[in-house]
Amino acid sequence: MREGSLEAPIRHPYGWQDAAFTDPVQLDAELRRVFEICHGCRRCFNLCDSFPRLFDLVDAAGDAEIAGVDSGDFKSVVDACTLCDLCFMTKCPYVPPHPFALDFPHLMVRSRATQLKAGQLAFADRQLTETDRNGRLARPVAGLANWATRRGNGLTRPLLEAVAGIDRQAELPRYAGQTLVMQAKAAAPAVNPAAPAYGRQAAIFATCFANYNTPEIGLATRAVLAHNGVATEVVYPGCCGMPQLEHGDLERVAAKARHTAQALLPLVDRGFDVVVPVPSCALMMKFEWPLILPEDTDVGRLAAAVFDVSEYVVDIARKEGLADGLRPIEGGISLHLACHARAQNMGPKALEMLRLLPDTKVLPVERCSGHGGSWGIKKGNFDVAMKVGKPAMRQVVKNATRHLCSECPLAGAHLAQGIEAVAAEVKPDRSLHPIQLVAAAYGLI
Repeated sequence: MREGSLEAPIRHPYGWQDAAFTDPVQLDAELRRVFEICHGCRRCFNLCDSFPRLFDLVDAAGDAEIAGVDSGDFKSVVDACTLCDLCFMTKCPYVPPHPFALDFPHLMVRSRATQLKAGQLAFADRQLTETDRNGRLARPVAGLANWATRRGNGLTRPLLEAVAGIDRQAELPRYAGQTLVMQAKAAAPAVNPAAPAYGRQAAIFATCFANYNTPEIGLATRAVLAHNGVATEVVYPGCCGMPQLEHGDLERVAAKARHTAQALLPLVDRGFDVVVPVPSCALMMKFEWPLILPEDTDVGRLAAAVFDVSEYVVDIARKEGLADGLRPIEGGISLHLACHARAQNMGPKALEMLRLLPDTKVLPVERCSGHGGSWGIKKGNFDVAMKVGKPAMRQVVKNATRHLCSECPLAGAHLAQGIEAVAAEVKPDRSLHPIQLVAAAYGLI
């Protein structure tokens, strides 16, 4: 056996339908096996807060090490994992095909699935992740919802913190009065017949975030693709299930995967690619769904047709070439490479895409923002999320660019908020998605 592996990491199916998956005794044995290896290595000490918590527990146990840590204390380690996948993708030398076969993030999902089965998921946490329901309820009263959730609202934010456990300091997504799907139905951009990629067709999977919170991302995606000759349809069968994956609710994620596959495959069979503007959703569709339902051929066929939006634009640039008309973005861009984009193992496609812009300085930021989806907004997690994100925030400040963007809208907003604390005098324009800057470079927005 080699000390570490130099081979490409691979992932095994979850096996969540096996009774052993949520058996507390077998889970504890696997946690101890993996934590023992992590303790002996410690390469991951500077990623999320899971690893410092684990190592503090082991160090406090003295010579007993892992054997001296009470199993109940492992919950703090599990709770701190944001499922960013960076330990699996960039740090751990013991991931499969190494015989140790460590997959720390998926083990955390298994632990949360066991907690869920035992009824240990708080009611408020469950409601927070019902993104489709919350979006449908907030849309008709978007102005009121945005007022109530606005950071600094001394009337409602303390109440929201007390009832839902959402830290009053955390920046929260705003809601749109008109969803992306509604706006897409009302008007469609003209497809450029002179573009080299004319003839391509793409279904834009709206995602819950672009649909309910930032339709501008989806509209920019559609405009850029249309300018490059791609005919598009905006579709949204429902959330990809990433919020439920965070809680280990694999049965619900599987149901969402099956439903979405049935909705989108007719378009795929007509020659449409599936383009996803939010990397967490693309990661779910391309990689997590097939690992949850490895024998479902429909899910597998859909996964093969999915592109992250940056990946898709770069694919056009390489194969056909982009349409003319790109102009420089003045002031430079700090690009945060989102963890779930990196976990897709496709290379830094957003960086490649933005470097197609003429005479534009693009500086990458390759550290985790610390946000972690719904994790980072919770009371007790927000300060940790800010701490984890500080290296990325400092890098943006050092870059001194006019524009800040991130492939993950939540990460971008978190970084923008943190920069206020790191250096109040440095205030880049509000965080945008990279595709919005491409649309701006074309003069489309």
